[in-house]
Amino acid sequence: MTRQELIAEIHRKQSFLCIGLDPELDKIPSHLKTFDDPIFEFNKRIIDATAECAVAFKPNTAFYEAQGVRGWETLEKTLNYIPKNCFVIADAKRGDIGNTAFNYAKTFFEALTCDAVTVAPYMGKDSVEPFLQFKDKWAIVLGLTSNEGAQDFQYRTDVHNQPLFSQIIEKVAQWGTKDNLMFVVGATRSEELRQIRFLVPHHFLLIPGVGVQGGSLRQVVEAGMNEDVGLLINASRSIIYASSGEDFDKIAKKEALKLQAEMGLYLQRLKR
Repeated sequence: MTRQELIAEIHRKQSFLCIGLDPELDKIPSHLKTFDDPIFEFNKRIIDATAECAVAFKPNTAFYEAQGVRGWETLEKTLNYIPKNCFVIADAKRGDIGNTAFNYAKTFFEALTCDAVTVAPYMGKDSVEPFLQFKDKWAIVLGLTSNEGAQDFQYRTDVHNQPLFSQIIEKVAQWGTKDNLMFVVGATRSEELRQIRFLVPHHFLLIPGVGVQGGSLRQVVEAGMNEDVGLLINASRSIIYASSGEDFDKIAKKEALKLQAEMGLYLQRLKR
């Protein structure tokens, strides 16, 4: 999916919501466990219920890889089921180099049907550039995360008092363009989001952490929205696990609609 196609979908749906598909067998509604592939059935119903509220879906590959070959089959079925007008992110956080990185890219961009894959930049340009060689595909690079361990390295400063996360974002931005490169920025780090938006004024940012993790959609929008919206707000547990009853998909839709409604208000303001 191209940048312009993504922006068009955001305005058509009045939403910049990304839904994380991170299913765990012991958390999905019990009545689904009689199906041959309970995880796929769960994903399918979540997708059916929320596809008009969301512009993107983000399966975290760990939840599928943990099931071995069967999990990969479930992931492939899930990816193929997502509507073509939705942006599909493989949350795989790959971080190797050279031919290994290139083959990771081929896995998600050619063997599977993903538009983007999350990438860890610790090994430098060699670990990101292979993902930028595919037409209309995206690398989403870890910029600033919201986990407790982010303090271990990401906030360390150089002699100019510039934190490592801003050095990384500034450097990585030189390797791609706003058309094939995004950054992950945790919603609970909204105080740093203005600084990041200054460094990359035109790039899309994938923002996890709104909802269960306590991130504020309003604060993220105020700090991070640009003239093209420039945000994909990811919500996972607050939507997919909103209910464990037989109507879990209907409850998931209600939660997605709440976010969509708030996003619609911000998008209307953007037009003024």
